Amino acid sequence: MILDRIDRIVRSGEHWALLGANGANGANGAGKTTVLRLAGALMHPADGTVGILGHRLGRVGLRAAGHRGALSPGPRRPGRGRGSRPAGGRRGSPRPASGSILKIAVRGGDMREPEHRGPRSASAPVTDTAAVVLDDAGVVVARSEWAAKLLDCPPGQTCAPLLGMLPSAGAEAGPARRLVTLPAGEHVGTKVPLVCTVVRLAARAPDDRDAEAQWLVLVTPAETVVEAVEPDSERRRRRLSHTAAESIGSSLDVTDMAQVLVNLLVPDFADLATVDLAEPVLVGDEPLRLDTSGEVRLRRTAAAQSPGVSAEDLLPVGEALPPVPDTDVMRPLMAGRPVLVSDVDVLRAALGVDTDTLRLFVPSGAHSTVAVPLYARGLILGCVTVWRSQLPSAFGEEDAALLQDVASRAALGVDNARRYTKEHRSVVALQRSLLPQSVLNTAAADTSGIYQPAGGGAGVGGDWFDVIPLPSLRVAFVVGDVVGHGLEATAAMARLRTAVQTLADLDLDPGELLTHLDDLVLGFSSEQMTGESSTEPAVLGATCLYAVYDPVTSRCAVATAGHPPPAVLPPGEEPHFLGVVPGPPLGVGGMPFEVTEFGVRPDSTLAFFTDGLVARRGGDIEEGMERLRTSLVGAGSGRPLGEVSQSVFDKVLPQEPADDVALLLARTHALPPDRVAEWEFEADLSLVAHARELVVGRLSGWELDELSFVTELVVSELVTNAIRYAGGPVGLRLIRDRVLVCEVSDPSSTQPRLRRARETDEGGRGLFLVAQLTDRWGCRFTGTGKTIWTEQPITGPLSTA
Repeated sequence: MILDRIDRIVRSGEHWALLGANGANGANGAGKTTVLRLAGALMHPADGTVGILGHRLGRVGLRAAGHRGALSPGPRRPGRGRGSRPAGGRRGSPRPASGSILKIAVRGGDMREPEHRGPRSASAPVTDTAAVVLDDAGVVVARSEWAAKLLDCPPGQTCAPLLGMLPSAGAEAGPARRLVTLPAGEHVGTKVPLVCTVVRLAARAPDDRDAEAQWLVLVTPAETVVEAVEPDSERRRRRLSHTAAESIGSSLDVTDMAQVLVNLLVPDFADLATVDLAEPVLVGDEPLRLDTSGEVRLRRTAAAQSPGVSAEDLLPVGEALPPVPDTDVMRPLMAGRPVLVSDVDVLRAALGVDTDTLRLFVPSGAHSTVAVPLYARGLILGCVTVWRSQLPSAFGEEDAALLQDVASRAALGVDNARRYTKEHRSVVALQRSLLPQSVLNTAAADTSGIYQPAGGGAGVGGDWFDVIPLPSLRVAFVVGDVVGHGLEATAAMARLRTAVQTLADLDLDPGELLTHLDDLVLGFSSEQMTGESSTEPAVLGATCLYAVYDPVTSRCAVATAGHPPPAVLPPGEEPHFLGVVPGPPLGVGGMPFEVTEFGVRPDSTLAFFTDGLVARRGGDIEEGMERLRTSLVGAGSGRPLGEVSQSVFDKVLPQEPADDVALLLARTHALPPDRVAEWEFEADLSLVAHARELVVGRLSGWELDELSFVTELVVSELVTNAIRYAGGPVGLRLIRDRVLVCEVSDPSSTQPRLRRARETDEGGRGLFLVAQLTDRWGCRFTGTGKTIWTEQPITGPLSTA
């Protein structure tokens, strides 16, 4: 009895390892003896530790059938790939005969799978190969689990399907492989084509010297045995083609794809590989249709080389290739065909370039090369070139055909990536053109905004920010997020941003503005449902935050539609998030948007952001909020806002964020009290003259006497109308900065309207005169009435009076 149980089969090429146990040793386990028998060649590491087809077993003693000495590690045979081990032993050491079985006794606790580092070894546990041990009479001695399913041959009984394969007495006992059709155990009535390999088991247990010969039969389904029986070179080609189909095209970045391609080719197929792409391809444009190689402009995009290959003189990655004359060796490339050169000396003479340029193209020590164009839709996108210097065999026609097949896949991938790059750049350019300038300084605040598209191929989305100057030196901060990515989301964002700017010009409070915006989104939804619009579904579920900051009162009013609250960093304090009352996302309808007002200390930093900055797939948004809060520590008035923005992105965002992100930072200012003058009057027309006197005196103190005449006329008209039509009290305020602002407030909610008076009208000309004499004017409603404001530019330097 050789084996009672076959627990495992491992295959590497034509070598097979069986792991099992005999009845004397029992089951595997710590402290137990495991019997491992190997059919085929045994590979020895140089350090004396036995490795069976990639499985590390520890230091063990080896004994071959018919030999008493231990097998010693042998020298490495030339021409084997990396990580391979020579077969056999040193000179004078015994070698097992072909078809023999090596018996290796190891401690069960030492048997373990190797740690996986890098690409998986060519050897692997075999699940589609069955093992059956027969005696000379064809009786099943042992079988693996898969053999029980594949063949209807239980232990202790004759296996009729395999009996006819056993060699007759005195025949050659070497390994033999046959293709047969046998009935399948699990599929009664059906026949399965199988490949059966028969090997004589020459080893004997110490107490089993008189036992009859036994035979090992390895049974494999015919469709899975191709890789095991084909030549090694063909197997490498098949593996390269299969790996190329899996890996090429996995990236939408042309540079990454080029690097994947050269890494795929080196070191198994070539010692050095380069990819050169046309310069328009790198920026997403389509290359021109060219007829001669001298017109092509390529740039080295990726390169890879085996250890020990000298490539110091070659053109480095990122550099442009010098033009190559249109010679016979280059013309096939322009037609999309490969160029195979088995003798590099011939190539040196055929290129027709000077010696210095030749060193940039041809690596020293190379003996053969293949160049294949990246050819797609009749366009030359680039070229992939491989060289051999350490690998002894020169490239052949089969190698060139294989590389052409791989390059054709790569060309399609590069073309797809080029199209994506072009679309991505167009959308990014559109998105950025729709955003305000990143840095904007006003009397109310200094601001800095930054936008980051999503990574991993998601690209540009609908996140946006805006800074809108409002009358009376106030400023509005807006940040929003549209659902989805791509051009559709960008178009929806542009529509919403335009709507917000239009509503902001009406000088509405934040809650009322979001209510109007919500109604507008519902209108977009109606267009989508009726089929009148096919580009606006992304606005549904969009979020928005709108805040207004007044530097005169140092107060800020905020309303949010499903958006995260802003962070506030007062000077000298820790950052915190503002407690706002959240409203529903846009498009829900019927829900109010609460306004939250809070005081803001001068030089405070406000951070408005989209959820892509704090939300991660599978993560807790509270953890993201805490990361953001921590990143804002130390972002006080001493650091530029642009530097703070980039620092926040570096600390909070992953390398490839799953969503696009917008961040707007604002550092607030407070207007000094000496630049504001306020008065309040009862509803008495006789006080209008007194109001004019106060205004003229204040302007004289500010050294703005040139504005006195117009301002006096404006104040007279507006105060008179307020007292006459609205009653008291009437408020009057002057604000001086880069412009002179004049405000008149009254308790009425009636909207004044500008009209042209007819020649017969006795009134109606006052507001028309105000509009003609001032730079801008307008009206906004407040909680106690309305305020009419005007602006006049100040041309001279600001006075400190």
